[in-house]
Amino acid sequence: MKKYCMKGLEDKDKMARENVRSKTRLMALTGVMAALTVIFTAYIFHIPVGVNGGYVHFGDTIIYLAAALLPAPYAMLVGALGGGIADLLTAPMWVIPTVIIKSLIVLPFSSRGNRLLSKRNMAAPVIAFLISATGYYIAEMILFGTKVAIFSAFTGSFVQSGGSALFFYILAVALDTSGIKKTIFQF
Repeated sequence: MKKYCMKGLEDKDKMARENVRSKTRLMALTGVMAALTVIFTAYIFHIPVGVNGGYVHFGDTIIYLAAALLPAPYAMLVGALGGGIADLLTAPMWVIPTVIIKSLIVLPFSSRGNRLLSKRNMAAPVIAFLISATGYYIAEMILFGTKVAIFSAFTGSFVQSGGSALFFYILAVALDTSGIKKTIFQF
């Protein structure tokens, strides 16, 4: 009887250690992807557009990848932290809208399954574009007090989201071919 009790405690202890390792791994991957989002948003391919302080970037590509690789709460952190810090460094007036919008654009994606390019994730960038464009349109209306903002919000978001979607598809195919979800992102 004592032997079975000890075995049960050992199993519980092992499961607890694995759970801590898994959460630590998730937090580390979240941090790395948030940092990549900052770099690809603020510095690499950072192209200012318009008079509203907006810019085109490929940080959304990393957010899309995070949404397809990590559980939703972690992917939302990648979007909020990565996008928010990038805006804090480059266009501070956009920090609050960006934190909200970049958290929301991960919701159409799914991290379930063994592939990044599931049917759902193929359509998700289109929905993410609608969320992003609508969110930034509302933010521009609040910040600048005009309904004319719809043109700049949707055209800027279209270019940014379109480019990010294209790079997401290319990277997702490459990462699916390498089997990264089965090796590194199995939680």
